[in-house]
Amino acid sequence: MALLFFLILAISTGPGLLESSSSVRLVRGPHHCEGRVEVKRNGQWGTVCDDGWDLTDVAVVCRELGCGAANGTPSGTLYKPLAEENQPVHIQDVDCNGMEDTLAQCVQDDDVFNCFHNEDAGASCEIPETVRLVDGPGRCTGRVEVKHQDQWGTVCQAGWNLRAAKVVCRQLGCGRAILTRACCDKACQGQGPTWLSQVSCSGRELTLHSCPSRPWQKNNCTHEEDAWVQCEDPFELKLEGGEHRCSGRLAVLHKGEWGSVCDDGWGETENLVVCRQLGCGEPLLSIAKAKKQFGPGVGRIWLDEVRCSGMEQSLEQCQHRFWGYHDCTHKEDVAMNCSPFRPS
Repeated sequence: MALLFFLILAISTGPGLLESSSSVRLVRGPHHCEGRVEVKRNGQWGTVCDDGWDLTDVAVVCRELGCGAANGTPSGTLYKPLAEENQPVHIQDVDCNGMEDTLAQCVQDDDVFNCFHNEDAGASCEIPETVRLVDGPGRCTGRVEVKHQDQWGTVCQAGWNLRAAKVVCRQLGCGRAILTRACCDKACQGQGPTWLSQVSCSGRELTLHSCPSRPWQKNNCTHEEDAWVQCEDPFELKLEGGEHRCSGRLAVLHKGEWGSVCDDGWGETENLVVCRQLGCGEPLLSIAKAKKQFGPGVGRIWLDEVRCSGMEQSLEQCQHRFWGYHDCTHKEDVAMNCSPFRPS
């Protein structure tokens, strides 16, 4: 009888059960929907070999994490720091049909052979837009709004604090949270439903929806109590490779790493904003001539589809895609040449 019990236990704790209990995460990326793929086995996180890894597999990861559509299959080596040498590579030869709810349901090989961390798989998913800051001077400052049942609504200041603001700033790819307050003046008050109140974040959550709160719209708040958040301006700019600080290939600093800007939609108004922000004079070279002069960069491409009116004081105030989202190569890096003399 004892032997039969142990045989049943051995069968019930075999590979199928271990796979169903595994989980997945994306690490070291610009947000929780992009990064190096890691799966958890027996309480330990390990990487995924990119042998056989494709966009269908990424789509399953995106679904499991509650992210949007699959954007790409970047190499896991793009996300620094790299996996530690003693961290295992858990699976390889992943083969999903795209209909699975979790990566554990896909065909995969647990017997990893001849695969190392220079072959770690990465994944890039769209970020579902569930939170935003509106009516501020830029996308990183404004009234907090969340999306529920396809409708945007406000968040009550009751229970709100700087830890919750920190989560919002992180989720939006902005800098650290600087300030949070209630919208006492009518100029910043919202309309429609007040969706959330008594939001209680630890500050470590990846999304605001991960923080405990009262049930949706269960509150007696008015729009005078709408939460307002100011995040740090994440844009630090420089022009590199030129003869002076006002000429070169454009680089922006994000999460401690410099990266380039794609030229999709880039024009003279965007040039004007950068030259102004850097304290330089008017743009001198045409965009095409500047690109040819300074050539392509290396490393991350942080920004794409930047749109400025030309009146902004900072590139941060211009519209753009989420950090790290692009369909560009470094042949499309923005380069520019401003006058080194600021107009009087």
